[in-house]
Amino acid sequence: MKEFERIPVSKVERATKFITTGAKIGTNYIKHYSKKLIDPTVSRDKLHEDNAADIYNSLSELKGSALKVAQMLSLDKSLLPTAYQQKFAMAQYSAPPLSYPLVVKTFKQHFGKGPEEIFDTFSHKASNAASMGQVHRATLDGKDLAVKIQYPGVGDSVKSDLAMVKPIALSMFNLNPVEYDEFISEVEQRMLEETDYHLELQRSMELSAQCKHIQHLVFPQYYPELSGPRILTMDWIQGMPLGERLRQEISPEAGTRLGQAMWEFYHFQMHRLKAVHADPHPGNFIITPQDTLGIIDFGCVKVIPESFYEVYFQLLEADILTDTRKRDTVFEQLRFIYADDTVKDRKFFTGIFSQLVELLARPFRSDRFDFSDGAYFQELFAFGERLTSMKELRESKRARGVRDAVYINRTYFGLYNILHDLRATVDMRTAATVTRS
Repeated sequence: MKEFERIPVSKVERATKFITTGAKIGTNYIKHYSKKLIDPTVSRDKLHEDNAADIYNSLSELKGSALKVAQMLSLDKSLLPTAYQQKFAMAQYSAPPLSYPLVVKTFKQHFGKGPEEIFDTFSHKASNAASMGQVHRATLDGKDLAVKIQYPGVGDSVKSDLAMVKPIALSMFNLNPVEYDEFISEVEQRMLEETDYHLELQRSMELSAQCKHIQHLVFPQYYPELSGPRILTMDWIQGMPLGERLRQEISPEAGTRLGQAMWEFYHFQMHRLKAVHADPHPGNFIITPQDTLGIIDFGCVKVIPESFYEVYFQLLEADILTDTRKRDTVFEQLRFIYADDTVKDRKFFTGIFSQLVELLARPFRSDRFDFSDGAYFQELFAFGERLTSMKELRESKRARGVRDAVYINRTYFGLYNILHDLRATVDMRTAATVTRS
């Protein structure tokens, strides 16, 4: 895999890269419509492939929050064409890494010496590389270690990158500009936290200790003395990234065991800790040779405000759609609807969000839920596609939702997708022991 010798870090360099990417996309559209003039049956598949490749290649060079947005978008199977999903998903754990000299430079900046002076052994090539950093394997005093190194300039470029990625996100993926502006501040806050390795170290140690009682989970030990502002050292967990493991056959028993462990892990955090690992993509989990689930990344954690928690989780209560007064109160508090909406808008948005709540809460209505149910996920994805094409949503002058819900919704969406890929059947009664009484 290609390694980068440097990353553009100045605003001018990064802006130039975005402009160049925009020009490439424009050229791809010209090519597509020129072909379509000759042959009206030409599909958009090649256009999507070319655009996805050009965007991903540019973001891979930039790294940081721009590439993280692509990674987040890859999880939404109803939002992006397949070509984008497949290309952007590479940002989860197989993005092009930085070269070894840049890794050494980072160590010398923070420790005053290179990694080979600190560890007994240190791999020159990254084992995994994602949007915000890459992982190298090391050993020290007989211990196998994973050393995560943050890319240069990532923290300094979050705000400007998110501003520059906005035109691409709005024009290509039909996003509502009002909602983008409303919710991007939440994304920005989480991404800034992801660049704070002191905070990640603290959260990793605390959340691992609090969740270690959950069966079939494995957490690494963390090493503060071998960590710094842009370096995080932990135990190496033997196994395979979930994304790679999913390409192989997983027995129904193993899939259900892993799925149950993941479900209980998330609901313990949601309802007991009120702080949740909010980045459930396949690159953040390891499947061990014993088919247990390794949790390896607490960079993105959403702390759930009590006031939001009390309102949001009423959406899972059995009478939320039959008690219309309660429904309207909760929908207004979550800004699905507004008190001064027109009668037409109120009816439309109440209907849309009622359908969404019914779909997403359906697993909670059963004692056991089979996440391998293809019909359920077809219905879910089809509804998502309908949402992205609805003119009323795209042109709404108000954000429909609250910022605290962004990462909770994303967590459930990612969790459902992983459970579907695992073909897990989850015992909801077991999970209910850690949810609201």
